[in-house]
Amino acid sequence: MSRQRHFPRFTREEHGLAGDDRLESPTFLRNAPPIIATLSAYLRDRTGPVLEIGAGTGQHAAAFALAFPSIDWIASDPLATHRDSIEAWAKALLDAPRAPIALDAAGDWSRLPEVAALGPLTGIYAGNVTHIAPWAVTEGVLTGAAAALAPSGRLFLYGPFREGDEFFGDGNRRFDQALRADDPHWGLRDIDALRLAARARHLRLETVHPMPANNHLLVFRRSSS
Repeated sequence: MSRQRHFPRFTREEHGLAGDDRLESPTFLRNAPPIIATLSAYLRDRTGPVLEIGAGTGQHAAAFALAFPSIDWIASDPLATHRDSIEAWAKALLDAPRAPIALDAAGDWSRLPEVAALGPLTGIYAGNVTHIAPWAVTEGVLTGAAAALAPSGRLFLYGPFREGDEFFGDGNRRFDQALRADDPHWGLRDIDALRLAARARHLRLETVHPMPANNHLLVFRRSSS
């Protein structure tokens, strides 16, 4: 297992709460409200399942489930400690908690029985995933989304991105350099490269929303051709 400092793993030693399996993200309180406000334009009047990929601590998943009660929000993560935290937050905050799914986004995850059982997905959300993982993970998210989304379903990618060689602020540039120093397969993804990779899978980049702290929310929509 990677021990690099940017590996997206929350630990009980650094992020745990006393008494149960819940972990805390240091950026949750800053990031969750504007993400919910932006997602509301797409989800507030919708029903059906939304799958979160790489849900981490599960704080966002629980907050999203509370914010969009007509949506069936299902969290997933490849790490057992994260899934324990996701489940603990859900049990603490939700009336009908859902067990998280063990999901590796680089694999053929849309064929997992737990995912297939959900039926066509209203949406897929992946926050702070693409830059702290190999490009194969991003490709896997896109490929799985093309297979699992309902007609006109949407894929939401949140996090720091770049435009070609240009970064949204010096902080993002330094962050990208640090990521690539830790692992050359990581780094902030180019929005146009994401657009082209999505188009090859019949997903159209519909909107790019600027978000606080030089982050963005990218909205892709499934198309018929």
